[in-house]
Amino acid sequence: MDIVVCLATALVAYLLGSIPSGYLAGRAKGIDIRSVGSGNIGATNVFRILGKPAGIIVLVVDGLKGWVSVALVPDLVVRLLAPGHWSESGSEYLKIIAGMSAILGHNYTCWLKFKGGKGIATSAGVVAALIPQAFVIAVIVWVVVCLLTRYVSVASITAAAVLPLATWAVHQSPRMIVIAAVMAALAIYKHKANIQRLMQGTENKIGAKKTPPPTGAGS
Repeated sequence: MDIVVCLATALVAYLLGSIPSGYLAGRAKGIDIRSVGSGNIGATNVFRILGKPAGIIVLVVDGLKGWVSVALVPDLVVRLLAPGHWSESGSEYLKIIAGMSAILGHNYTCWLKFKGGKGIATSAGVVAALIPQAFVIAVIVWVVVCLLTRYVSVASITAAAVLPLATWAVHQSPRMIVIAAVMAALAIYKHKANIQRLMQGTENKIGAKKTPPPTGAGS
């Protein structure tokens, strides 16, 4: 039953995380978001191509995918499959499984041939549910770096790099520090194209001219 609960939690969280909200927002306007701008289905590209309302919706939905996966999915699965069976320590493991599964679902969504986003908003939702104090620190770092550089990618990479240190600073367990480090490494890895563009001086800044959708993008 333990294996069944773990697998069910991972599956539900993965499917929740795999909902390609950015792609769906683009399709709602007749645009394949993967073919314009940076080609990413995340909120940043949606902001740039579809505008603020769509970008805010995608950002919130992607964040909620991570938060709901950690805060609600494990309890729901346990109540359905093993009521009264899991200890508090066991529930923490389930929350970690759920969080990582949601991030992998967003980054490698089964609905788009396992090509998804960078996972920053979804990771933020996971961290907000798992380690709220570290989440606050990471958000502050993100805002400060974004304001100073006007690069969303630099802010995201910096916040990810700070996350394990923030987790340690708020006296979390070694297990949580390791999980934070894994999430940070995955987030930074997913920004490899942004890092290349930063080195080449071609990365988009906030306020840069929006890339217009190509003719027939919705076909």
